[in-house]
Amino acid sequence: MKSLKNLCKDYELVYSDDPSELKKCKSCKENPCTCRSKSTIFPKDITLKIRLEKNGRGGKLVTVIFYIPSGNENYFLDLTKKLKNHCGTGGSFKDGSIEIQGDHREKLKIFLGKLGFQTKFAGG
Repeated sequence: MKSLKNLCKDYELVYSDDPSELKKCKSCKENPCTCRSKSTIFPKDITLKIRLEKNGRGGKLVTVIFYIPSGNENYFLDLTKKLKNHCGTGGSFKDGSIEIQGDHREKLKIFLGKLGFQTKFAGG
């Protein structure tokens, strides 16, 4: 006969009125989250490239930051939020790159430089 702990691991919790369940991480199911700090980010060791894209976006300009190291998506999701606030526009983090709506290359280069990242412009 299986123990209750082993039996419960096979199922996902559907509903609970326990407020501590809401604080658990959706990925690792722990409180506090143990999956966030997968790897430490050292901005001085990272060179990000910034380019302007227009293709496949209905003629709209998008500033893309790429060559983002994988392994710590939560850090770069937070960075994306800071960049969007700084530029006062929308954007997203997907497929290992940060997309900011509009042409904000100079603003992003200065802001990322203050955070300690090395940046280069890419493309024409």
